[in-house]
Amino acid sequence: MTAPIPERKVLWTAADAAAAANARTQGPDWVATGVSIDSRTLSPGDLFVAIKGPSFDGHGFVVGALERGAAACLVSRVPDGVGTDAPLLIADDTLAGLEDLGRVARVNTAAKIIAVTGSVGKTSTKEMLRACLAAQAPTFATEGNLNNHWGVPLSLSRMPADVRYGVFELGMNHAGEIGPLSRMTRPDIAIITTVEAVHLEFFASVEAIADAKAEIFEGMSRQGTAVLNRDNPQYARLLAAARTRGIGHVLSFGATAGTDARLIDLDLSDTGCDITAEIQGQVVRYTLALPGRHQAMNSLAVLLAVSAAGGDVQAAAVTLATLTPVKGRGVRQVVDLPPNGAHAGGGVTLIDESYNASPVSVAASAAVLGHTQPGPGGRRVAALGDMLELGADSPKLHAGLADALIAAQVDLVFTCGPNMRHLFDQLPAARRGAHAATSADLAPLVAGSVRAGDVIMIKGSAGSRMAKVVDALQALSHPSPSTPAVSGS
Repeated sequence: MTAPIPERKVLWTAADAAAAANARTQGPDWVATGVSIDSRTLSPGDLFVAIKGPSFDGHGFVVGALERGAAACLVSRVPDGVGTDAPLLIADDTLAGLEDLGRVARVNTAAKIIAVTGSVGKTSTKEMLRACLAAQAPTFATEGNLNNHWGVPLSLSRMPADVRYGVFELGMNHAGEIGPLSRMTRPDIAIITTVEAVHLEFFASVEAIADAKAEIFEGMSRQGTAVLNRDNPQYARLLAAARTRGIGHVLSFGATAGTDARLIDLDLSDTGCDITAEIQGQVVRYTLALPGRHQAMNSLAVLLAVSAAGGDVQAAAVTLATLTPVKGRGVRQVVDLPPNGAHAGGGVTLIDESYNASPVSVAASAAVLGHTQPGPGGRRVAALGDMLELGADSPKLHAGLADALIAAQVDLVFTCGPNMRHLFDQLPAARRGAHAATSADLAPLVAGSVRAGDVIMIKGSAGSRMAKVVDALQALSHPSPSTPAVSGS
């Protein structure tokens, strides 16, 4: 196995950063071993970029960044309280300067660059790729979901020049957003995981969403490779977009006959999948340590991308058995209930899917819950918050989740938010737990109703703040001595 990339390499000298960002320097010479736009998480040695956003101005945090050990700060003006001897890069526009740093970092590497987009599954697919490629050669990948007009240039600016592989997540919720990110990233390989009915508030149709996702091809050369979901109804549209852009190679994945990576057999469990697939004519059997058919399909795209990047497919398949879920995207834990009071001891299995939600991802998570066996006397429970940005069809799309929950044999459903009320009303009375206006209101209702043996899945769009429900359940393991246990209704 290749040794990992040494931590805290020098990424930028003062002279190189000034040239890249078209900026002038002030103060002593410096080198940066990282790049940050958030003074709260800045590490000593980082170059701090003072971004001006809609509700904040990073220039107000420059003094704090320097106190925390920033190597220098990229600014468009010298903030109050910053001396003439402070290490600064001064540019006309700090966001443009960050973008220029990203572009230059991209030019300076010979790495194979893989970009991932799609309506759902971007981050999980990116993390699969990171693990598979890092086990074979030095690899850099987007941290978390830094996939927008700030996150992509920030990620590029952090990439060491000598990595073999770079993996970047590209996100959007409006047309015209992925194109500039693709032109900045210039991917050699692009994956579109799937196209689904998300962000409908901003799009007239799913076809329009497909067109927006196809912007990922704009930064690719004719020698590039597109990896597309053959089972998705938008496959033909995406294929046409790739061909129109002159993409030289298109690979497909799915269960459909004739795909380059075809699912042959799938054995699902509550914590993973055993998969048999044919990858470019070769039968590969492997275990994926993430549950759900949707994750199995994403793994096919990953193996195709590994192949296109020149990696070892069999070795990558072995690595897939070692994965762990990303926070808020399927992490499981057992919450021990207090031995006294309403809960009477025992444990609850908590599945944290609180990061985000869409109709297709909620249905997929419900299916995973359906494959999870409760403990003795336990139930399958779901706590769901509003799915946002669905436009005029939102009531129908929320109510339509009832079929997936019933099919998964979910015993009890808790909901919050005005849109999830449509689902709550659609459910049979016996499956209704409780409905509340917000996640903060719902959290004590869920925490007070669980019992030993339950398995409970928490999901909702980020704006629904369903992590509050997760926190309430986790707190059951450490109840306040001054607060009596809440009895169930």
